[in-house]
Amino acid sequence: MSVDSRNIVRTAITQATWTGDEESMIAKHEGFVRTAAAQGVQVICFQELFHGPYFGIVQDSKYYDYAQAVPGPIVERFQKLAAEFKMVIVVPMYEEEQPGVLYNTAAVIDADGSYLGKYRKHHIPHLPQFWEKFYFRPGNTDYPVFDTKYGKIGVYICYDRHFPEGWRALGLNGAEIVFNPSATKPGLSNRLWELEQPAAAVANQYYVGANNRIGNEEAEFGEEAVTFYGSSYFVDPKGNYVGERASTDTEEIVVRDLDLGVIREVRNSWQFYRDRRPDSYEPLVAP
Repeated sequence: MSVDSRNIVRTAITQATWTGDEESMIAKHEGFVRTAAAQGVQVICFQELFHGPYFGIVQDSKYYDYAQAVPGPIVERFQKLAAEFKMVIVVPMYEEEQPGVLYNTAAVIDADGSYLGKYRKHHIPHLPQFWEKFYFRPGNTDYPVFDTKYGKIGVYICYDRHFPEGWRALGLNGAEIVFNPSATKPGLSNRLWELEQPAAAVANQYYVGANNRIGNEEAEFGEEAVTFYGSSYFVDPKGNYVGERASTDTEEIVVRDLDLGVIREVRNSWQFYRDRRPDSYEPLVAP
């Protein structure tokens, strides 16, 4: 099948190490936007909680200080860059709605710099080195899909990916690209990282961009620190990697051309949305 260039969206995800302070981390990602713009990128998504360390390793209230209003000063900085480079930017960050009401959030900025809205992580883990209930309330934004200049975008953050219901909700809401920004450590997750996002892309027939931070944040957390393994990638609605996976230990901007026309092609071949049986799924939403 010939490719219609009008369906191609040049898309990027990042994987980065913690710099040791918030301002330099934000500046690093501003640099990522400029570098991506030079490569013609139209949409970019940063890693989970991009502006700080992954503080879920410990339970310490000092990390509440990273939380900011969304929209607020950090989002505003990237709104300016989005408008300058005509780029859609997904900004995963720590949100304070009011003192003591905190969320793991991703803001979505359109290519004209306008703030489109946010997604708040729904599924909050609480187990060793992922003490997230100490920091976040469960999300309450439903599963929004943002109609950007370059396509319909959803976000599903890290631990969310283990729950198929949200992936499906994003598909039903019209998502064409779903980003899964993460902070994932070695162990059982290595195999799941290979399986879950491709399976979600196939089952829901859209593109998935999965990015994980890299590096060891030992200077921040000492002996409790883990080594994040990167391996960020894009996968298409057929479950195939789009290009190679990123490295396990190197900062990268992963840039791929996504052909949104493939979505229609796949859905015309496999009618998963037609053949759903929501009338039989009541046990799935029982408390």
